[in-house]
Amino acid sequence: MDQELTILDPIVSTNVATRSFGYMVFDTLVAMDSRGKFHPQMLEGWTVSEDGLTYVFTLRPGLLWSDGTPVTAEDCVASIRRWGAQDGFGLQLMAATREITSNDTKSFTLELHRPFAFVIEALGKPGNRVPFMMPARIAATSPSVQISEIIGSGPFTFVRSEWRQGDRTVFRRNPNYVPRNEPADGLAGGKVVHIDQAEFVSISDPATRIAALQSGEVDIVEAIPADFIPLLQRQPDVIVKPRQMGIGHSMGFISLNHAYPPFDNPLIRKAA
Repeated sequence: MDQELTILDPIVSTNVATRSFGYMVFDTLVAMDSRGKFHPQMLEGWTVSEDGLTYVFTLRPGLLWSDGTPVTAEDCVASIRRWGAQDGFGLQLMAATREITSNDTKSFTLELHRPFAFVIEALGKPGNRVPFMMPARIAATSPSVQISEIIGSGPFTFVRSEWRQGDRTVFRRNPNYVPRNEPADGLAGGKVVHIDQAEFVSISDPATRIAALQSGEVDIVEAIPADFIPLLQRQPDVIVKPRQMGIGHSMGFISLNHAYPPFDNPLIRKAA
């Protein structure tokens, strides 16, 4: 990692390392593939009413938290509410939402009081803050306060006893993780785990980071400073891959104030 991991709550922090931590231990209801398409992830699927105001979401069967307890619709409702009270996109979704309620253990309903075109995109947003799902008792934590317990339904578990804050973070394979059947694609699909342990090693100095790769101390570095690319390309045991900056890598949003000129004019909003 090219930055330190000091905050473990992906709803409290927008730090990129915290986001990466979140994808290791948590999972999302919806996920984006490498082409920018959204797919069910923890969900089996969803239905939308004809007027576009009511969404019914159904969880995949057999999902478990890393402590072995079942994932429920109540957990997802609580997680969405906590994320929606802190994230910019989530705040917009919640402002359009009349209510969100669990129907039973495996399905919940989100009812809008006015049209909102980006319900699925909001629940599957890949950037900070990502709407990761947590058990309801943990999601009951105020969104301005860090959670004290890391329980997720993602591919790994966090080993707190071996965490050296700002230095090294240790993960182990989550035996309760249930991957999807589809091949992994971007952030979507089945994230099948083939290793027993993974580590985030924070090395902020670029030269030290490259030296660690060359010596075999680390296996992967996130980003390579341009000056080091020719050096690493000459090494037969190092693979340098170009960064793919597609829609699945970065997304931006602009909210226009339609109450005041010039954006009170629909033609100006279309032009923008």
